[in-house]
Amino acid sequence: AAHGARKMENYGRFLALLASTLLVGFLSVILSLVWVFHYREGLSWDGGPGEFNWHPVLIITGFVFIQGIAIIVYRLPWTWKCSKLLMKFIHAGLNTIAMILAIVSMVAVFEFHNAKNIPNMYSLHSWIGLTAVIFYSLQLFLGFAVFLLPFAPVHLRAALMPIHIYSGLTIFATVIATALMGITEKLIFALNRPAYKESPPEANLVNSLGLLLVIFGSLILWIASRPHWKRPPAENAKILRPIGATPEGTEAESTMTNSSNADKSDLRGDTEAARKQNIKFDEAEQRPTM
Repeated sequence: AAHGARKMENYGRFLALLASTLLVGFLSVILSLVWVFHYREGLSWDGGPGEFNWHPVLIITGFVFIQGIAIIVYRLPWTWKCSKLLMKFIHAGLNTIAMILAIVSMVAVFEFHNAKNIPNMYSLHSWIGLTAVIFYSLQLFLGFAVFLLPFAPVHLRAALMPIHIYSGLTIFATVIATALMGITEKLIFALNRPAYKESPPEANLVNSLGLLLVIFGSLILWIASRPHWKRPPAENAKILRPIGATPEGTEAESTMTNSSNADKSDLRGDTEAARKQNIKFDEAEQRPTM
């Protein structure tokens, strides 16, 4: 009974945290729209300032908000009954949407700069932003090749999973840092009379947006790094598992920054019997993609 109560309390805590995260994410998107429509020239695709404005809106919507949701999608307890494969498709799909929006947002900036004869790629914001986009595409490509397509051997998946997780979280944090640099740069350039240093309403609005992005990022990273909110290994694995062994294909794949002993043992590979067992689980999990 105590265990059940603890589980419910844990679930309640997760839901409260998830609701806060979604609220902060939505608010960030709304504030970016208020910024460009109320204080700037709205949205257009004509080489003018309205085209530039797609950049902050699409980055915050796609590269921050949607990527954040993609990171925690395995953590949603009501999806634990869904097949792992379906969840992989959702994870990959959300990340793909985020990627497309990020690329469109970059095209908007380059077109705006070229139309106005502003040099490209001179700021630290642009250097780190482009780096993040390049690594994100690499991460997406490798994720598809290794974890979604049914060809990669179990041991390769198990070995690459911690790297995949670390890279994903690092890129996400870098994107938020880059967004903060970008909005600061824009405020310094765009605010003349009154200047940024005089704290006009636009400056306060956009500073608040930056604060919300940091809070959103912190909440996503917190949800992603709690070991007890990890997707449990597949049900069949629990029944078939040899005593003391953990199936790599299921356990290692749903592992977040969690260095518990179970993860260490499953990444080292247990006994030969367990390894054969692992291959069976992975096949069971992957066959539907063929």
